[in-house]
Amino acid sequence: MALSDQLTRLAARAKEAEDRTASAQDKAKADLEQDVEAARSSAQAQADALRESAAASKGKISEWWNDLEERWNKAVADIREKIDSRKEEIDLDEAQANAETAEGDASFAIDYAYAAIEEAEYAVLDAALARKEADELAASSSA
Repeated sequence: MALSDQLTRLAARAKEAEDRTASAQDKAKADLEQDVEAARSSAQAQADALRESAAASKGKISEWWNDLEERWNKAVADIREKIDSRKEEIDLDEAQANAETAEGDASFAIDYAYAAIEEAEYAVLDAALARKEADELAASSSA
């Protein structure tokens, strides 16, 4: 898949997430619980695919991407454990504090994803430049 196609896929997925979350406020609790579970399963499947891709790409991508992928998986596991433990709370004050923390976490996750998109754009443009430089060197060495 071309890098520009991957960015198109990313933009479409971001739009899908925007549409789903915009409708969340109007949903019944049971429906929202199902959506949360589906989103969690989908995110886990994507994390598993990313892990497999990183393993398959060893030697083709910079080692720090592999390191980042491992740290990301650890961070996600820790976050999910904390989310699960928050769900056990039933006290109103704690429930409200948990809701505020969850909203803060969601806001930061969006900011993090935005920064990741910025980095993806930089990486795609850098890859295009690297390819141009390699092509120029190939053309000049065959001349």
